[in-house]
Amino acid sequence: MRSKKKPQEEATYESAWKLIQENARAIKAMQKENAISIKAMQKENAISIKAMQKQIGGIANSNGEVAESYFINSFKKYPYFAEQEFDFVEGNVNKYSKKMNLKGEYDLLLCNGNAVVIIEIKYKVQKEHVEQLIHKIDSFKLLFPHYNNYTIYLGLAGFHINVTAEKEALKQGVAIIKQVGKNMVINDAHLKLF
Repeated sequence: MRSKKKPQEEATYESAWKLIQENARAIKAMQKENAISIKAMQKENAISIKAMQKQIGGIANSNGEVAESYFINSFKKYPYFAEQEFDFVEGNVNKYSKKMNLKGEYDLLLCNGNAVVIIEIKYKVQKEHVEQLIHKIDSFKLLFPHYNNYTIYLGLAGFHINVTAEKEALKQGVAIIKQVGKNMVINDAHLKLF
């Protein structure tokens, strides 16, 4: 038995216009759904990015704390620098003078009867850290005037020291302090008095 074909409607201007309008509504509806989906994805991505930034910041802070802990504890065990022994080893020294509106933060200070060592500790030492450390001398002298007659030395300590930073530090007379294996190694061959 043969099936009968359904007679096709003849396309008219009105039927074509109606089809175009239905397609236009369908496209608008799809665009609206897509826009809503895109906004939702952007919001989710923004939340994810903020969470990752927070985690990365936490990791960076943790790395810095590990570096500080290592070098502070190493100097407490072995309080020698520039062929001198130091009887005062203090980490994370902060001082603020309201009168001068001046604040100083020092990762590590070593002191004895005639010398002070200011050591900046970074997980990764970069070239700009050399200049930042040198600029700390003026504020240190103002905040700790009782050390003005002492010899002042500077040191940069880190687990990873950029080659450019190391060259700049040695050129400026700043000691480089590294971890090599389980040991702390101090390069103070070109040490300058500040």
